[in-house]
Amino acid sequence: MRIFLDTANLDDIREIARWGIISGVTTNPTLLAREGKNVRDVIVEICEIVNGPVSMEVVSTDAEGMVREAREYVTWHPNVIIKIPMIPEGLAATAILAREGIQVNMTLIFNPNQALFAALAGAAYVSPFLGRLDDISTEGMDLIREIVAVFRQDAHLDTQILAASLRHPRHLVEAAKAGADVATCPPAVIRKALKHPLTDIGLERFLNDWRQLEATLTREVARVS
Repeated sequence: MRIFLDTANLDDIREIARWGIISGVTTNPTLLAREGKNVRDVIVEICEIVNGPVSMEVVSTDAEGMVREAREYVTWHPNVIIKIPMIPEGLAATAILAREGIQVNMTLIFNPNQALFAALAGAAYVSPFLGRLDDISTEGMDLIREIVAVFRQDAHLDTQILAASLRHPRHLVEAAKAGADVATCPPAVIRKALKHPLTDIGLERFLNDWRQLEATLTREVARVS
């Protein structure tokens, strides 16, 4: 399973991209608005930092407007893919864009039917929102499992399952186990997933032992001298 970063914050993207673990970035209007910068400049810079798909979401709600926006956004950088909401007009726009060779990440997926419809329309990715389902007392991870099961029944479907709205490190593990192709995570979730108290304790012990060894050797050299 590949990992995308779900943010538009350039500092976070630069930091985590250095670790060599992310292969794409997802953004949305909310994340971009938080940055308060020129949207095109932000997207282009993200594309220069991360050599992989970078989702830019349309804000139109009619197919014609979505297609018009998408055609503009993909001129910004070769890594840009288009994020489109799961609504009837979104399906129509996705079908047009897929015929033009423009990759679509269909977002706001909450049931297997929506995922299947998106795939049939030609979406390159479907983004089921796990955390938002958990918020209403529904097991979000079950949705990933159902979509995986549906997609496996048809060898002609090459749409990738992009687990979204991940709220904690366990979501990341469970998405991988369930068969998601990609998981997109906020920087905070990535950082939490990286940390473990035993790693910190073990490192401190190793360094402390090394410092003690250096001190012993220094004393021994001083005594011999």
